[in-house]
Amino acid sequence: MARARSRTAIGRTTVALGAAGTIAFAPIAGAVAPVMAQEAEAALDPITIRVGANDGFTRIEFAGVVGARSRIRREGQAVVVRIGSTAAPDVSRLKVDPPPGVAKVETRAVIDATELVLTLAEGGDIRSGTADGAVWLNLYPAGETPPVVAAAPGAAVPAGGTVPVTATKGADRVSLSFGWAAPVGAAIFRRGDAVWIVFDTAARMNMAAARDLGPAADARWAVGPDYTAMRISAPAELAVSASAEGAEWTVTIGGPSAAASGIAVDRDDRAETALVARMAGATRTVWLTDPMVGDRFAAVTAMAPGKAFADRRRSVDLTLLPTAHGLAVETATDDLMIRAEGDLVTLSRPKGLILSPPSMALEAAEVAAPETPRKAQFPALILPEWAHSGEEGFLVRHRKLQDAAALESIAASDNPRSPIEARLALIRFLVGSGLGFEAIGVVNAMFAQTPSLQGEPELRGLRGAARASIGRLEDAALDFSAGSLAGDPSTRVWQGWLATEQGDWAGARQAFAAGAAAIDDFPPEWRARFGAAHAMAALETGDLNAARALLAYSFSQDAPAADQLTARLVQARLFELEGATDRALAVYKAVGRAPLDGIATPAKLGVIRIELARGTLKPVDAAAQLEQLKWRWRGDATELSVIRTLGGLYTSQGRYREALDTLRGAGKRMGDLPGASELQADLSNAFRALFLDGAADGLQPVQALALFYDFRDLTPVGADGDEMVRRLARRLVDVDLLDQAAELLKYQVDNRLEGVAKAQVATTLATVLLMDRQPEPALQALWGSRTTLLPSALNAERRALEARALMDLGRFDHALETLGDDRSPEAQQVRAEILWKQQDWAAAATLYEARLGDRFRDTATALTADEESRVIRAGVGYSLARDTTALTRLSRNYEPFKAGARSGAALRIALDGLNGMEGAASAQDFAGLTASADTFTGWVAQMKTQLRERTGGNRAAATPARPVPPAAATGAAGQG
Repeated sequence: MARARSRTAIGRTTVALGAAGTIAFAPIAGAVAPVMAQEAEAALDPITIRVGANDGFTRIEFAGVVGARSRIRREGQAVVVRIGSTAAPDVSRLKVDPPPGVAKVETRAVIDATELVLTLAEGGDIRSGTADGAVWLNLYPAGETPPVVAAAPGAAVPAGGTVPVTATKGADRVSLSFGWAAPVGAAIFRRGDAVWIVFDTAARMNMAAARDLGPAADARWAVGPDYTAMRISAPAELAVSASAEGAEWTVTIGGPSAAASGIAVDRDDRAETALVARMAGATRTVWLTDPMVGDRFAAVTAMAPGKAFADRRRSVDLTLLPTAHGLAVETATDDLMIRAEGDLVTLSRPKGLILSPPSMALEAAEVAAPETPRKAQFPALILPEWAHSGEEGFLVRHRKLQDAAALESIAASDNPRSPIEARLALIRFLVGSGLGFEAIGVVNAMFAQTPSLQGEPELRGLRGAARASIGRLEDAALDFSAGSLAGDPSTRVWQGWLATEQGDWAGARQAFAAGAAAIDDFPPEWRARFGAAHAMAALETGDLNAARALLAYSFSQDAPAADQLTARLVQARLFELEGATDRALAVYKAVGRAPLDGIATPAKLGVIRIELARGTLKPVDAAAQLEQLKWRWRGDATELSVIRTLGGLYTSQGRYREALDTLRGAGKRMGDLPGASELQADLSNAFRALFLDGAADGLQPVQALALFYDFRDLTPVGADGDEMVRRLARRLVDVDLLDQAAELLKYQVDNRLEGVAKAQVATTLATVLLMDRQPEPALQALWGSRTTLLPSALNAERRALEARALMDLGRFDHALETLGDDRSPEAQQVRAEILWKQQDWAAAATLYEARLGDRFRDTATALTADEESRVIRAGVGYSLARDTTALTRLSRNYEPFKAGARSGAALRIALDGLNGMEGAASAQDFAGLTASADTFTGWVAQMKTQLRERTGGNRAAATPARPVPPAAATGAAGQG
């Protein structure tokens, strides 16, 4: 149970104490309202989390000045509660013992906030809203049904298809009752001389009992796709009120005014500036066009009970109208977005709303002392005078500003509208003095104490400047992207500088041009930095004249030595692009001796680049130097340039593994930089050169396979990726690594391909499996990739492979049935082998001889091993079939080939026949002879040749990859 906090001033000014939260647990009495254990009169912590439960659900409430501003959203099975504090509240009890319906609870840090993530269990559900100054979340386990908050479409329309409207007149008023069949959401408000009534359900209105409207007149209604709108003319002095009982809505025009409450509107500056209305039961946003005026406006409907907005608030982008129920929004823009999500209605534009700074609502500060740092013209501008400490010195001035800021912070604990001038003065002094960390801490403390100040332009601008000055570039970019800084020229200057740090040259030039009005007001050191950065961006985009002018501007500033060296570095790059490499090399070498890695590293890269181009530096030595530079400076465009240069050098030398390792290692860390796309292109090109252009052919197949497996995530999607895999598989097949080749192809078939492409690769897979004598997996590959409209040649090839697999399984009749009337060479080859295995000698011998064609006419060329096998089998078959005539013809045709045959003895015996053994010879007598005529070996050789031709295995390769022994590679990296 939480205790009331101490009210001492010191306790209120401690940031850690102000950010910490408490958590209280209590049962829920009844089914609706939780009874909390904390005393009603006890002061709440900034974040107080209260948990209650009953048999049906668990309620978690977020209260306190920070907790009550929590935002709840759902992402699938995760419920995310965003709490506006960087100090995470203590939710250990929830983590250890999650409520029913919740699988786990965890916290995570985000920019300027903490998110509580509750992962729902299977079947779990939630409801959320606001009540009694707190944000609540109801958690329902599986089997518990959350209460229905709105009727299903069509259920709210009465049986007759129309909604009866009844008018009840009084002396100075008229009440309209709408008899819906189920509760619906509504928005009721006045707009000029008309009262608008909008429902979130489409239905026709029956106005028979509402013809006489007393002081009002001319009621017109219209039905939209998912809404109904009614416009009633009524004098402007008549008040409007609304109430609901069950499914019936009652709207009263005239009579006394009713108190309007129930809707709170706050600004949200965490990302793009927006307005957030807390309106329980919000259901839908309906856009309407006023038929009398012709303009467009929006109504946001909500369920009962009544909740009204009393004020009329106007900004540049929109106007919030007073309402009797729901919200009404007028806008002159065409891109205003209104999202109703649970109990929150968010109003925003793509680049944020234009709102007055939060400081406009604060009390006026006392007149500042003359020496107090004054406010700059632009929110992200640093004035040179801010760093002046006067005659009293830095420490005394810092202490005075710090004490004044502390007193102001104490006052703000009791009065949220207290001024912020003293704290702003301290921040200006810290930023101007280069104390970025300290300035960030003060700004963060202000945001934690008063979250609405996140929309103050100067606070966001100065924190962004402080973050940029200490190298927190991503955090700075988030500050500068705030909607409150939109259109600010000083912010654009910072964004240009950040873009150059990340290598986004085109974006940098645009940003610097947009911030030209503010650059000259910065201190000299920053003017020099911005000028050098802008010059580099001009160089990289090809504008050398602009680069010269900008360098002259940078050199003209009274800047520190480090900033002058940075400008000289840009000047060296200008000389290099102009072709004055001698001057460029001299400047690079001079700058490279600086004891500042951020400046010396790009200078040394320039030296390597020029000397390598001249041939005065060997590639091996250049690679060793680049390996050292790779570790010397990290995280920005400089490292990206070093990595790309090193990767290109390795690729040109055929050291593809080193190139891929170098490029991929950087790509994982630097994927957010603008130049990372070029790095990924280098990585992709190196991988393509290996496995598509043939560079990997210089490696042993096992090495090529290992390289592919190490970098297989780089395989492109589509035809190129599939071709890579097929070519690598061919390399493996060439050296009889059939299992590995089949594994590669099977992954493609199972995970990457569909349709004809899948059938093609599955055919290759089946071929490899049959080479490896695995007929059953081969059949599965063929049958699992069947599809219609395959090319005829591919169909014939697949039939032959299927028949061969069936033959290997001993299913000869099924294999012949599969071949059918197919007389293609592949089919005839398989048919001959099936007939041979069936001992149909005459038919098999005829097919073997037919497969030879007129080969016997070319006696000058010796028979291949496959051709010899066919001649031997044909001769043996004719002998066993006792077909002397066919054997004589075969012997006469192939007699000249006996002398040069590889298996001369076997060929002579096959062509000579039985020689008087007609009655005694059998198939077993020829077993040894036919063993030397293994047609399977010939088929495997034929398939290898075919696969090599299909995958370009006979063409010249690109720059061949050369294996680098690990020890040698390590030694090279360590030289220099």
